[in-house]
Amino acid sequence: MTDTIFDTDSAAQNLPAGKGLRPVLDWLAKPQAARASDELPPLLEHFRTLRAPGGNGEQRAEVLDRLCRRSGPVVAQLIAALENVALPVPRKTRETVHRLQELLESLIENLRVTPGDAPENAVPGEAQKLAVWRTANALAQHLSISHLAAAPTGAGIWRQLHRTYSAAQRLQATHYLPDGEPDSVQDIYQSALLLGCAQPDSFTAREIGFIAAYLQRFAHCVEPPGEIVPDNAAGFWIDPLRDSPALPCARKPAPQEASIRYFTCVHLAGLLNRQIDELNSGSTPQQANLPDFAGTPAGRGVLTRLAGHWGNPGKRRFPHRKRNLRAEVCAGLHRIWLLFQLEETAKPEVSTWMITNQSPDGYAIMHVGGRTGTLAVGDITAIRSESENGWQICLVRWALSENPEHLEMGLQILAPNAVPAIVTLPVEHDISERLPVLLLPKIPALRSTEILVTTSGALNNRGSKHVLIVDRENIKVREVRTTGVEEQTSSVEVFAIETDRTA
Repeated sequence: MTDTIFDTDSAAQNLPAGKGLRPVLDWLAKPQAARASDELPPLLEHFRTLRAPGGNGEQRAEVLDRLCRRSGPVVAQLIAALENVALPVPRKTRETVHRLQELLESLIENLRVTPGDAPENAVPGEAQKLAVWRTANALAQHLSISHLAAAPTGAGIWRQLHRTYSAAQRLQATHYLPDGEPDSVQDIYQSALLLGCAQPDSFTAREIGFIAAYLQRFAHCVEPPGEIVPDNAAGFWIDPLRDSPALPCARKPAPQEASIRYFTCVHLAGLLNRQIDELNSGSTPQQANLPDFAGTPAGRGVLTRLAGHWGNPGKRRFPHRKRNLRAEVCAGLHRIWLLFQLEETAKPEVSTWMITNQSPDGYAIMHVGGRTGTLAVGDITAIRSESENGWQICLVRWALSENPEHLEMGLQILAPNAVPAIVTLPVEHDISERLPVLLLPKIPALRSTEILVTTSGALNNRGSKHVLIVDRENIKVREVRTTGVEEQTSSVEVFAIETDRTA
């Protein structure tokens, strides 16, 4: 990889042999490795070398520019690969995550300390604007990596991002856009804010990738943060001096400080609801100017949840209390179906967890032992605590994994029990396919209908008729109609159903 704006040979002639920047320049003259992961160790080493004494300010600035250009595609490719990660994150993947974030931190540090930088009160030039853009982009990528790996965000990253945006405002560089890049400093900042507001730990890695693609198209629909206090439920506030994302005004009032900035998502939430209506009316994602994933049940479910997170975040419904109670968890629709169908005769594999927090509608749990299988936000689980005899059916609402041995999940209770059933699906040549489902009972205080849990995308939406077979002590056959979609995730769909009286 070469760069016509920098003459490697002439620059190297000005450096002492074997010292300073010479090894970096020699490496930059070599072709990029075939695998992006192989580029990580030398990039990290050379960013560290750049922080050590050696070379003049102009040379260091030029080498930093070359390293930034070389690292850009590498970081982007490795971040894209994280969209396929499953929980708990494997050790090798976790090591890549740490190295990626370490690389970004070193890049940011070099941008901050490079000799020859203009003083803060100088007339802003192209180099300063580019440095601010690269810093904002690296910080946003650092946050995105944490979201994709379901890990806590790095200490100080949010505060640095707020300060970088303030610096861009001082330099009048909020709309600065380097050649070949799709997003300005303001686009990068607002996308990071909106993803932080959307509770990223409540989405799978693939769904976060979809949200990022959505925000690249529509983050501009949110007005930049300012001093006006929103008067609607879609308002959020930022304290640039705090190391935290934006917080909803409805959930936590802003402190009375002069530095507080506000923004509202009312227009973006309205756009989301119109786009959801378009999809439900039969429009394709392309017709609605949406990424292709929006055409899947999981994609529509993500859009619906985003409309709630951004348009009406609200408050917690119930108080939470700490617990210290062991529980068994059975994860995945197929395993749970077998758990209830076979009961104790051939019990599927379960894992052991500790209930750390409890409310009337759910639990926070931490993995203790046993194989969890492939878990993801939006999956269905059954949980039985040591103080209960029966299994409760829950939906995984969020997940956090600080390291490969640590996994925490938040569960929302859907029902106190379930009935395993079969739905027959017509296929060609008068042959029907049998689809295992879970039938959840009515709960008078919460919902007046039964609900059906199926694999995502297996059934049609509202109004579809299906034959439901329950084979327990006696075989029962019912014709039911789906009346609404309660949940749509990458793993399951939850339908409200009623008996079809027209049969």
